[in-house]
Amino acid sequence: MADEEYEEEFGEDGETARPPRLRLSRRGVGVLVALGALVVGGLGWTVFFSAALDVRGVAVQGLDSGRLTQQDVERALGGTASGPLARVDLDEARAEVAKLPRVASVEVWRGWPHTLRVKVTERRAVAAIQRDGGGFVQVDAGGVEFATEPQPPPGVPVVALQLSRPAQDAVAVIDRPTLVRSAVTVAAGLPPDVAKQAGSLTVYSYDDIRLQLASGATVRWGSAEDTPRKAAVLTALLGQKASNYDVSAPDAPAVSG
Repeated sequence: MADEEYEEEFGEDGETARPPRLRLSRRGVGVLVALGALVVGGLGWTVFFSAALDVRGVAVQGLDSGRLTQQDVERALGGTASGPLARVDLDEARAEVAKLPRVASVEVWRGWPHTLRVKVTERRAVAAIQRDGGGFVQVDAGGVEFATEPQPPPGVPVVALQLSRPAQDAVAVIDRPTLVRSAVTVAAGLPPDVAKQAGSLTVYSYDDIRLQLASGATVRWGSAEDTPRKAAVLTALLGQKASNYDVSAPDAPAVSG
């Protein structure tokens, strides 16, 4: 092999020669940068400003009660759910849906390319309060009143205030909302099987709350304190047929009748 050919293939030091590096002129670099900027700008315009990725639908999860509908959520979103999906203000959309009385919590996210996705958790009634003017106000475990309907929802007790004379005298100190919240605390702490049997929760005073069961039996609950413990004791006592159950002192419950 000729020396020139050897040096061309292996180099002067005998090692394999490296292929020459591709070098771009300044003009070439400028052209590539301009093309890259053009591509990025085009993508940005398509995503954020054109109608190519507009919101075309709202998908709602968590509508379990049948009372809150897809239309309710869409009306709450209003103009928030329009225009390019990338420009939807998720915090604003979340805040608008959260204003619905039946919504306890809400999540909102983008479902590319055209869907705004919403997941709601509905409030669950644990008690109902009868209004003087008619209707029953549904209350969740947090004491939030979120709906009024002609009849109480099935499987929850109706709260009623029948204050004793001493309680009426003390109502300036312990106001009615506080007494109602005490009853709601009891209702929220009832095991599902017991809640289904509950007909009413009557508040006679702060420490005299009574539960009327569908069977006609009465449960003397006492105050709302130690509700989880009292609920566990009552569940065990219901295995005994009786007309009166007393769990006001859960460490010394009583059954009679």
